[in-house]
Amino acid sequence: MNNKTLVMGVIGADVHSVGNKILEHAFRQAGFNVVNLGVMVSQEEYIQAAVETAADVILVSSLYGHGEIDCRGLREKCNEAGLENIPLYVGGNLVVGKTPFEEVEGRFLSMGYNRVYPPGTMPEVTIADLKKDLGVE
Repeated sequence: MNNKTLVMGVIGADVHSVGNKILEHAFRQAGFNVVNLGVMVSQEEYIQAAVETAADVILVSSLYGHGEIDCRGLREKCNEAGLENIPLYVGGNLVVGKTPFEEVEGRFLSMGYNRVYPPGTMPEVTIADLKKDLGVE
């Protein structure tokens, strides 16, 4: 256990739960304290859970293609709630259509997300980034 707390879930009206469970298991195995909010999570629920648990990072998943809409404004709401420095990670099938990932990544970085992952990213990649960003050995 590394004492770092992650708040995670699937945002918006998305009900894709399998990947969410796989990520939760991988993050727990890597030693993180995981608060999994499940599916159909609102921005306010992420923020409330992060405040209540003194979370170190928020991880947002979206697989149904509407992530860009669902995720817009989360950084500003975090700032308003006193979570100015909390890292925001987002991953999955974030937009509808065949938009190049570099363009999708740019959109989310400009919305204040710290890390953006394409569909099919292996949990080990995110775990390595979490350890680096959160200063975990």
